Amino acid sequence: MEVVARVPLSSDATGMLGRIIFAWWKGSKLDCNAKQWRLFADILNDVAMFLEIMAPIYPVCFTMTICTSNLAKCIVSVAGGATRAALTMHQARRNNMADVSAKDSSQETMVNLAGLLASLLMLPLVSSCPSFSLGCFFLLTSLHIYANYRAVRALVIETLNEHRLWLVLKHFLQRGEVLSPTSANQMEPLWTGLWPSLSLSLGVPLHRLTTSVFEFQQLVEGHQEPYLLRWDQSQNQVQVVLSQMAGPETILRAATHGLVLGALQENGPLPAELEELRTRVQAGPEKESWVIVRETHQVLDKLFPKFLKGPALSASRQSQQLPHDFSPGLQDAGWKTEKYQLEVDEWRATWLLSPAKKVL
Repeated sequence: MEVVARVPLSSDATGMLGRIIFAWWKGSKLDCNAKQWRLFADILNDVAMFLEIMAPIYPVCFTMTICTSNLAKCIVSVAGGATRAALTMHQARRNNMADVSAKDSSQETMVNLAGLLASLLMLPLVSSCPSFSLGCFFLLTSLHIYANYRAVRALVIETLNEHRLWLVLKHFLQRGEVLSPTSANQMEPLWTGLWPSLSLSLGVPLHRLTTSVFEFQQLVEGHQEPYLLRWDQSQNQVQVVLSQMAGPETILRAATHGLVLGALQENGPLPAELEELRTRVQAGPEKESWVIVRETHQVLDKLFPKFLKGPALSASRQSQQLPHDFSPGLQDAGWKTEKYQLEVDEWRATWLLSPAKKVL
């Protein structure tokens, strides 16, 4: 009796620990990459069901298999529930989140009811043939994964996360054009982890960037932006300290700045000013990275306004039809820049901005 009671207790304990650890480990990424984690949750749920089916076949590993299955289901409940809330907010175009949530729940109930009726009809066919039952499971699971992939791929989210920002920025640097939300979402990878190795950390504490007054002066010198940035070339890591005054546009610029530094270590065409910096990065010593950061501040002073709002038009030309080769910025292309889905930590700092340089 004790052995029988030990299995559900071990299973429940494993699931609870897994739920807590996963929420602590990946909770902040679920908003940023809602589509990827939604698909991950659907696939992991199918894996958990497969483990439950296989558990009685291998009684030696029964307890371990059941615990693993329950752990997977608890991770699914966290990832699936959190991403459902994020996607419901995206779909509530008229601020009708409760209405969308209720209809989504009714739709899921209807699908489950249809599945229940179908299972009652198929039960006499599969009960006497385990191999046929397993074949039906693999067939229906494949259809389930494909349907969820197509559903997630059809989503067009107009706010920028790191993946979408990198796609749009790379296209802008190479061709001078800003991708529309539809195009960028179609190109966005849906498998978590399959992405370039640049590590971008926004909102880190100040002590991670500098340990001396001299280093701090190097970070502040030459710009007036309310963020400080450090670039570690060897680890391809960018860390950003945000000021108390940093708003959505500043955070978007800081993320763009970090991705531009990452682009200097990759191949592909770049604007002339960045091409020159890339040559220096590949040939120069790593200890001069703060000089490259300072000069990219100056490049972004000209580049980022075009990237965000497009090239400025004179008052006389604004009333006329836009030229054929006019390239819109993020805002004109349909992106919502007043919000973002970047992973930003809560640390903020306060410092005196550098005085503006007088242009003679």
